[in-house]
Amino acid sequence: MRSVRLLWIVIVCLLACILALTMLWSAALRAKKGAEPPNGEQPGGNGASIDEQQAVATIGGKTIRYGELRSRLEERYGAELLDQLIEREAIRQEAEALQVTVSPAEIDNELARMQQGYESERAFYASMKEQIGLTRSELVEDVYYKLLLERLAIRGIQVTDGEVQTYIKEHPEEFKSFTQYHLLKIEVKTKEEANKIIADWTKGFDFGVLAKERSTDKATGAGGGDIGWVEETDPFVPASITQAARALKINELSRPIALKEGFAVIQLVGKKEVNKTIDETTKAFIRNELALQKAVPLKELAQSIRQKHKATVLLKQFQ
Repeated sequence: MRSVRLLWIVIVCLLACILALTMLWSAALRAKKGAEPPNGEQPGGNGASIDEQQAVATIGGKTIRYGELRSRLEERYGAELLDQLIEREAIRQEAEALQVTVSPAEIDNELARMQQGYESERAFYASMKEQIGLTRSELVEDVYYKLLLERLAIRGIQVTDGEVQTYIKEHPEEFKSFTQYHLLKIEVKTKEEANKIIADWTKGFDFGVLAKERSTDKATGAGGGDIGWVEETDPFVPASITQAARALKINELSRPIALKEGFAVIQLVGKKEVNKTIDETTKAFIRNELALQKAVPLKELAQSIRQKHKATVLLKQFQ
């Protein structure tokens, strides 16, 4: 039940592509219908119609036009986008018919779970915006439909207090307190290069500057080597790094750490204890998960709802 950060990054990558196509489709439809730009917007502004032949980029004398971009996006993501739109509308109609709702508090709780492993709420949304290009409102919409489908799935299913307590007793590892480390990291090819990093830092060089200049891990190096907050048992971080972090004091550097390929030097810039408490919110989550285990699989349920509401794809290229 701990970190779900990487899973959500995969999910929102697909959402980013879908959202981009949605905007392009909307603009294309307005252009075909000759619709006036909403709210008095002028052509060229946000929401304005875009001509199929309008240039969107140039390179080496070659012009890439809007129609080509839209066509490629439709070909690659069109069926997925339409499938998502149909499924969400089917879920909405079914929930409305059965008077099933999701409260803002429930959405906030789920978003809080997604933020596990991030330093703060602000850092989480900044990361989503920077890495994936999704805003908070776009993430909220996705969570809303996910929770709505879950509510439909577990409607009428009962989970007793005894079942919740049994789960807690049988999964003690999920409720243990743990330590998180905020780390900066520089990766290099040889141990000698790692020792040179340490020597230069000792002379007064800034670790973040060294990371940008020398780290072979370009993704973290560009950010000054910052890999954020990691748990002491994080499965996505080499054990040698978290083991080294345990022995460090704040702002201290490690010795060269052997990796599968090359070496790393880390700096500990923050440390905190996360105390797990089994409160009512935690129990509610456990109850929900146990109910979902008893329910029809979500994918199967979504498909049956679509059939019930007679979803039909009319254009052959999207069937």
